[in-house]
Amino acid sequence: MAQFRLQGSKVLAVDMTGDAVKAKNGVMVAYDGQMSFKKMTGGGEGLRGMVTRRLTGEQMEVMEVKGHGTCYFADRASEINLVQLRGEKLYVEASNLLCTDAALRTGTTFTGLRGASQGHGLFTTTVEGSGQAAIVSDGSAVVLRVTKQSPLQVDPGAYVAHTGELRQHFQSGVNFRTFLGEGSGEAFQIRFEGEGLVYVQPSERNTVGGEV
Repeated sequence: MAQFRLQGSKVLAVDMTGDAVKAKNGVMVAYDGQMSFKKMTGGGEGLRGMVTRRLTGEQMEVMEVKGHGTCYFADRASEINLVQLRGEKLYVEASNLLCTDAALRTGTTFTGLRGASQGHGLFTTTVEGSGQAAIVSDGSAVVLRVTKQSPLQVDPGAYVAHTGELRQHFQSGVNFRTFLGEGSGEAFQIRFEGEGLVYVQPSERNTVGGEV
């Protein structure tokens, strides 16, 4: 199986001995040994995946990288976070997914208002199985644990990904004062309940409710 390791915080090194990984198109920055690169259809899910992703708006351009040696990946100097999956499912925006073991299955799932609040639409990408994945964030992400006793509220603009058995609720503090220009400045949050981990970046992307 390909071995993922960080070369600093912004470069992912993947050691391969005939293995393969799936990576976002165009993120290879260097390699040694013998590597081949092949563009994959529909985020690596074939024709069905291509149709699904076009319908959901969760586009993902992916290539298969296979060979012997070490391949280095980076995406616009973003911070890289490694996620070890053991039969779990990772929920992540397609734009934050850098690289996965080839054996991991990707798909799409409905997120409802959470996705809409982030400006990403109503669907998100899932990664499932056993193996490693690498996700990117704007600044070093923190991993916050959610338990049944300790739910977590997250700004939609700072959310990156999550794993575990978590339920998501969209919370809004919009009221009549908002329309008078006296909003709280934190009008929307995502509330996570259950058991799992949430990856949060120290930066807020522009969202629908960011100025409310």
